[in-house]
Amino acid sequence: MRGRHGHHHRSDLVRIAIEALAERGLEPEFPAAVQRQLQGITGPGRDDDARIQDLRARLWCSIDNDDSRDLDQLSVCEPLPGGDLRVFVAVADVDAVVAKDSAIDRHAWTNTSSIYTSARVFPMLPERLSTDLTSLNPGQDRLALVTEMVIAADATITRASVCRAWVHNHAQLAYDAVSAWLDGEGALPEAAARVAGLDTQLRLQDELAQRLRARRHERGSLELETFQPRAVFEDERIVDIRQQVHNRARQLIEELMIATNECTARQLQAAGVASLRRVVRSPERWLRIVDLAREYGVQLPAEPDSKALEAFLAERHRADPLRFPDLSLVVVKLMGPGEYIVEQPGAEPVGHFGLAIQDYTHSTAPNRRFPDLVSLRMVKAHLAGRASPYSLAELTALARHCTAQEDAIRKAERRVRKSEAALLLESRVGESFDAVVTGSAEADTWVRILTPPAEGKLVAGGHGLAVGRRLRVKLVRADVERGFIDFAANGREGRG
Repeated sequence: MRGRHGHHHRSDLVRIAIEALAERGLEPEFPAAVQRQLQGITGPGRDDDARIQDLRARLWCSIDNDDSRDLDQLSVCEPLPGGDLRVFVAVADVDAVVAKDSAIDRHAWTNTSSIYTSARVFPMLPERLSTDLTSLNPGQDRLALVTEMVIAADATITRASVCRAWVHNHAQLAYDAVSAWLDGEGALPEAAARVAGLDTQLRLQDELAQRLRARRHERGSLELETFQPRAVFEDERIVDIRQQVHNRARQLIEELMIATNECTARQLQAAGVASLRRVVRSPERWLRIVDLAREYGVQLPAEPDSKALEAFLAERHRADPLRFPDLSLVVVKLMGPGEYIVEQPGAEPVGHFGLAIQDYTHSTAPNRRFPDLVSLRMVKAHLAGRASPYSLAELTALARHCTAQEDAIRKAERRVRKSEAALLLESRVGESFDAVVTGSAEADTWVRILTPPAEGKLVAGGHGLAVGRRLRVKLVRADVERGFIDFAANGREGRG
């Protein structure tokens, strides 16, 4: 047993993560066949097809997390006469290196996604590929699939086409630094300052993204804020847990990716081939969402209506930002998770309720998501005039499998997050924290402490407390191995 004040380390979390993945039918490690295939890969993707365009001179840049090394996409845009903007989004041509049904592809098929825990990332593709040979790294020439879109002043996509091209990343940038500069709170990042004209480029992309975002919200796209804190380590020691802030640079990439995903779905539809779509159906439990809104004095329509729901959420976010993540979580659960389905050309689209979009596929992150690699292969086959590489039966099985694995990954990541929080808190048993009640069942009450952001169970003194209630709690147990955190209420505070 470990001492009362805890001596768990990052390596314990890695072990817990590996167990959590294996228990849920995921493969934490690459099989030997993957290593053998890797030895035969000597360099990045090559192709001498005469139709591949040379777009390396454009001012491409990547914006991603500070620690991201698997760069899936680049973007660049230019103004057109009359207020239109032309935007190009390049997506790494992973298929140029990873063939369908190869050992590396089969492992990617098994997990369907990279799995991110704070202690260790379990990449979908071996790191020699995802962070190097198939990554759009700065200063490297890489093959990509480029979507070109013309976006009008009212943020509608008026034209879109796709081609294969050579691209070159001129600057690797990170969300927080770019966002601080866009908001006038920081200097232009050095990597951008070194490239003439990149500042104008980033302003244009930001302006375009804000335009696209405004239009999505007009159509009823939901703005939710889920609680997903991440542990921060210094070597083996956990030093903090931080909730990720959504900022302008994240919005910039998010909007360009949503637009690209829409265009990919339409490309495949126009080609007359079935596609693997990402959908969020109209909520089956809409009437429970209506009841929830009624508790806040808001009457929602009887039929699912994303515009009305977005207006309610926006009002709650303004009125009570502290409790908004908890309300978001309730709404997300009532809406039900996203899923992958196969959509036939010409069929009535199911659509994505949360994004208020009819046509949507995952296509912009083939280094870290398998459905994106499938979409990439299908678009490439269409461009080459070849039959789709996936049969209808294969796609149907894939849609079910990707949905199931996504659920398994979500559960595994949540399980590890609980152990991360327990690891940070195990030396603080006996201390008191500000908290808010996030859930109550017959026998159990759940709370979220505010600093550091962590959730746990109220095991004493909290019976009958309403959700949303603010209180002081004392930490009584932090069990790293099982991911249990227990609190006792020590006096109610605030009228909350």
